[in-house]
Amino acid sequence: MDKKQWQDKGAGHRERLRRRFLDAGLDGFTDAEVLELLLSFGTPRKDCKEPAKALLKTFKTFAGVLDAEPARLQAIEGIGPKNSFALEFVKEAADRYLKQRLRSRRYLKSSSEVVDYLLYSMKGLVVEAFTVIYLDSSLAIIDTEVAAQGTVNVNSVYPREIVKKALAHNAAALVVAHNHPSGSLSPSPQDRQLTRSLYLACSLMQIRLLDHLIIGDGHYSFADNGLMADTASWCAAVCQPAQSVS
Repeated sequence: MDKKQWQDKGAGHRERLRRRFLDAGLDGFTDAEVLELLLSFGTPRKDCKEPAKALLKTFKTFAGVLDAEPARLQAIEGIGPKNSFALEFVKEAADRYLKQRLRSRRYLKSSSEVVDYLLYSMKGLVVEAFTVIYLDSSLAIIDTEVAAQGTVNVNSVYPREIVKKALAHNAAALVVAHNHPSGSLSPSPQDRQLTRSLYLACSLMQIRLLDHLIIGDGHYSFADNGLMADTASWCAAVCQPAQSVS
């Protein structure tokens, strides 16, 4: 089989995949087939079947492939700059879509979508990141942003800066989240201390801190596990002497 025949065969295979998607969406597609189509956006005349399989073998999961750095992607045989650009672009576009989709939605009615967005955007990061979700008085989402990266603790995340940004967004409430690159979902003493400090700073400005989420191999909610209630009790005890004096 010469080069032209090989290209024609590959083109026919990709066209069949496209038609399957147009007919039924991604239902029935394997992760390898999805990656194959994505890779073909970068190199439409090249057979991407084997490189797609190699990516999954190296990075284990579809999400692992999209989270991989371009240099690591291009270390795989058959993956060049155009292919890795296609994967990176699709991931960034999906990230923007999910972020904008959250805006003006009620948090209490869309909490699962919030978790989905955070899992997508934060799981797999090799460094810790601290994300803030700003909410209005009806708990509709105003905006989200990454407020800090690196080691997330009370020494690197400044509550006064978070409160300052919340006021700039005219936010009445916040949900914060950070990831554990190790995948662990157990809140550390530093996580608890940061939550207390931030809760206290927010309460002084009449801003509600609704939850602190940890993203790892799944997610952990301070609110669902009673830690936000404990934090509120601690804050009330701290503030009571000051109120008594005044």
